[in-house]
Amino acid sequence: MNIHKEGYKSIALSALVFGGINIIFFYFFSASMPIVGWIIFFVTLITLLFIISFFRSPGRDFTVSHHQVICPADGKVVVIEEILDTEYFNDRRLQVSIFMSPANVHINRVPMSGEVKYSQYHKGKYLVAWNPKSSIENERHSVVIQNHRAIILVKQIAGALAKRIVNYLQVGQMVEQGKEMGFIKFGSRVDVLLPLDAEINVKLNQLVKGGITILATIDDPMPA
Repeated sequence: MNIHKEGYKSIALSALVFGGINIIFFYFFSASMPIVGWIIFFVTLITLLFIISFFRSPGRDFTVSHHQVICPADGKVVVIEEILDTEYFNDRRLQVSIFMSPANVHINRVPMSGEVKYSQYHKGKYLVAWNPKSSIENERHSVVIQNHRAIILVKQIAGALAKRIVNYLQVGQMVEQGKEMGFIKFGSRVDVLLPLDAEINVKLNQLVKGGITILATIDDPMPA
């Protein structure tokens, strides 16, 4: 299993805590409380294994399609609706939201090849990721990508447990579909804002995979 670079420090710290707790208990309390010692060992081991799993980076054959938008994250589709975007477009867009549980792979991927037109971090709250207000009130990082077919906005949104959003994209950068765009630590959500004429290819409550599942189809090039 490959480990993502964002997990190196967290895993190293968790391993030190795991070793420290168990070594201290073994030397000072194991003789008088052996059962408690085993409980502590298994609880801390499971926690360490969970953190290692959280930062896994599985090998995948990514979907590449110039007229389609690919899901930027693993998780479950929790929102498909028309909304008024006030951050960048100032018009109505189709929003598709993917909720990532702590058990999902948390690497976020570029959903569409093109040029980065906008990249902005926003401080905010830490509402639960399925709360509709999380799209505009939570800590988040928004990126706009444009090519000759479409222009879309992707929001990485922190949840109640997520405390750090990492984004690798910069304005003016040319990006490729399926490449890494960032990482969100410990539970979160990703919104994709699409043109109103986009054909949505996912359904509510559908489980999707980042870089693989087709999110939407956009057939007509943008007007010159």
